Parts: sequence; C-alpha cells; structure tokens
Amino acid sequence: MDQEPSGDDPRSETVAPADPFHAWAGGGEFARPTDVQESFSPDRPRLSERRDPAKLPPPELLARAFGRPSPGHPSLGRAPGSSEPTRRRTPLAWWKPDAAKDPWRDPQSAATLGTGAEYDEDEDPDALVSTDAKGRRRVRIGDIPIRLALLGLVFALLLGGAAGSAGFFLSKQTAESPLFKPGAQLTAVEGAISREPGSISDIANRVLPAVVSIEVTFGDLGGTGSGVVVEEDGYILTNNHVVSGAVDNPDSTLRVVFSDSSSSPARIVGRDPLSDLAVLKVDKPGLAVASLGSSSDVVVGDPVVAIGSPLGLVGTVTTGIVSALDRPVRLAGEGTDTDAVISAVQTDAAINPGNSGGALVDASGAVIGINTAIAGFGGSGAQGGSIGLGFAIPIDAAREIGEELIATGNAVHAALGVNAQTVTDGERDGAQVNNVEPGSPAASAGLQEEDVIIGIGDREIRSSEELVVAIDAYDPGDTITIEFVRGTGSQTVQAVLGQA
Repeated sequence: MDQEPSGDDPRSETVAPADPFHAWAGGGEFARPTDVQESFSPDRPRLSERRDPAKLPPPELLARAFGRPSPGHPSLGRAPGSSEPTRRRTPLAWWKPDAAKDPWRDPQSAATLGTGAEYDEDEDPDALVSTDAKGRRRVRIGDIPIRLALLGLVFALLLGGAAGSAGFFLSKQTAESPLFKPGAQLTAVEGAISREPGSISDIANRVLPAVVSIEVTFGDLGGTGSGVVVEEDGYILTNNHVVSGAVDNPDSTLRVVFSDSSSSPARIVGRDPLSDLAVLKVDKPGLAVASLGSSSDVVVGDPVVAIGSPLGLVGTVTTGIVSALDRPVRLAGEGTDTDAVISAVQTDAAINPGNSGGALVDASGAVIGINTAIAGFGGSGAQGGSIGLGFAIPIDAAREIGEELIATGNAVHAALGVNAQTVTDGERDGAQVNNVEPGSPAASAGLQEEDVIIGIGDREIRSSEELVVAIDAYDPGDTITIEFVRGTGSQTVQAVLGQA
C-alpha cells in the first residue's frame, strides 16, 4: 500500500506550477535545490552579472539603415536622400472612415479587437436577403441553410443533365438521314462511251461469234478448249492436244458450244501431232467465219486480242501486244500425243488453260495465230496461270496445215532424218547430231554423229528446236544447204528432204 510522503521528504515540497522542472513527475530528482537561487555550477556567470539580451541595442550600421530617423518618429528609416512619401488622404473603400489607423500601413497602430457583428433592430439575422447602408438588397450566401443549398445543387445537376441529353439527341437526329429513300433515281450520262471501229470492243464484237468452246469428255474425265470457225459449213480449227484425249476412246464425246450458247456434237476431221493442230466438223450450216490474216505482216509491238474459253469461261477477251516473233517452242504434254516444235508468235495477252485453240487477232480483227501454250516455271506448256508469256501458232502455218487436214485428214512434213540436242562451246551454239537414221536424207548427205549443225540455208541454227523449225519450213523433196562443224573446221553439204 502506498505511503503518504512525510514533510521532510523534499518531494513533498509545494512548487509553483510555472516551474517546468517541478511540473514534471521527476522534478524532485532533477530540480534546483531550494537553497540555490542561481546556477548549479559556481563557474557560470551569476544572473546579476548577465545582461538581458532583449535589452541590447542593435548594431549601429543596422540602426542607421533600418531604424527610425529619430526616437519616437512614427515611421521607419528611408534611403538617404529620399523624401517623405505622400500619404493617402482619402481612405480606401474597404476601410471604415472612423477607424483610427490602418494597421497594415502604420506600424505604430495598436492591435485591438473589435466588437461582434451588429444588425439593425428591424433586420432578421436569419433572413437570406439583407439591406446595406445605401439601401441595396443583397443575398447573404453564408446564411443559406444546408438543405436548401443541397436542393439547389441537385436541381442544377438535373437541369444540366436534361439540357445535355436534349442537345445530344437533337444533334443526332439532325445529322442522321433516312436509311431508305423511296423513288430514288441515280444520275446517268448518255453517250459517254465511244466504240470506234478498231477498238477492242469492236474487234471482240466481230470475232466472238466465230470463236467456239470445245468440251471433251471421256468417262468421268473432261476438259475444255477453244476453236476457230474457218469454214461456214462447220469446219473448226483447234489444237491437237485439245481433242487427242478423245481419240480411240469409245466413251468419249466432243461438243462445240457457240457464242449464242447453242451447242452441237463434233467429229474429228484430222489431227497433226507434229504441228499440234486439228480440225473438227459440226453439222450446223451458216456459222460465222473468222477472217484469217497473215502472220508474216506482224511486227513486235503490234496490239493483239486473245479470245477463247480460259478455265471454262466462254467468250473471254484479253488484250496485249506481240512481244516476240519466231520463238521456237517445244510442245508436249501428258495425256496427248503432241510432239511438236513451233515457231511461235509470243504475246503478253493473258492466256490460260482453256485458251488453247482460240484466236489471236490483230487490230483489224483478222486472226494471226492460234493460241497454243503458256510459259510456266516448269517450262512452256506447263499447267498454271498466265504470267504474261503466251504462244500462238502463226496463222500462215496453221492455214496450210488446216487445208491439208480438211482435204485429206493428214498433214505432210519435211524430214532430214536426224535426232539432235542443243550444245555450245562457249562461243557458238548449235544442234549436235546424236544419231542418223539409215537411208535418211542426212545419211545420204554424209552427216555423222557428233556433227554440230550451225546453219540451214540462210538461217542460223542455235538449238535443236531451231533445227526442227527450219526443216519444217520446207516441203518434202526440197534441196537444202546444211552447214556443220566437224572436228575443228566447218563444212557444208546438200541434202534432199524426205517426208516425215
């Protein structure tokens, strides 16, 4: 149990509350003894010997710079040479005229507390509207009740939202137009299209009726090609590889579809695998006949139009130019007995599978070639799309073969009697003889294996394809001059061509 402190205990002494050491709970241990009135250390200066720091005069330099000009002067010091500032005589509007001094401008003014707010006896302190000294009515914002202020805020928000929504919907309705417009009529221009004679449309209009689509079926297989009507009594010129699949196949059928969508069954008149040409016959008199031109008059750069049924799309027209002439192209393919080399007309008109047998016409609408092959990355004639290189049999050669097929069903070709391959020695190219057929014109002329043929007549030979094309330009029985290289020197011989 706690004991009461005795009177002799120093901790029981009553001290003044202002002494912080005694106000602290542990003041008894650290407080100044009652008999000591000065510092604990005898070496410290006594209070009587110390000067009150608050009464020390300011340094003379600061007193001259910032002190009053003289004791009791109402204002502070000014810069040397400056004059007394002009005092404002008219009190500010916000300062009461009965105020003694402006405490913000006069450092000598005393700080006093004013009285509370005073109201006129006839004025209600709780009223929202008050009247000032000049009789003007003013709203006392600070006295508005909280509930009324919240109500006003909510009303303002609702009003603003309603106004914004109305503006949004009105603007949307104004910007939108009806989705449907009954009785709408679009503008039209009459006479803006010009189809002059010789235009692509004019050529297509004249040639399309003479170009047909050929459908070949055998069993579950089938294919589509094109053809050109060359006689009004039903003769159609096309490629051999288009119809060769139907030969010797009892289940095969041939049908020709015309530009007016009518169709007729067709029969094969004759085929020539060495030129990749064939002639069909339909029993439909009065057909539109194509005009056959002359391929010898064609030059590189002439505009041309290709017409046919690429990919089975009947009556397709594409256009381009003649990009090369006398291009030797070997024709062969799976499913056909075609083994030909043609001196082709090269064109950049789009030619695709199904264009074979169709017409390549010039700017006058005359047929200058029979579309036959397309270039592919697997070689000419490879299946694929057009890459801007197509080949056509010149119409001069096609006309001659077509006439023979219509007349006899067969075509005759000249033959030399050699098999050759393309070779080069780094300086000159040629066709090297691999073998010579016994009793052939080549054997009679004295050609031997490994001889390199470099010329036929006036034509230079640089490949085996060019050798075939050069020989095919002659007829059986013609005599030709052959230039060839044997060993280190060149020789020439005469040969009388035979029949293939």
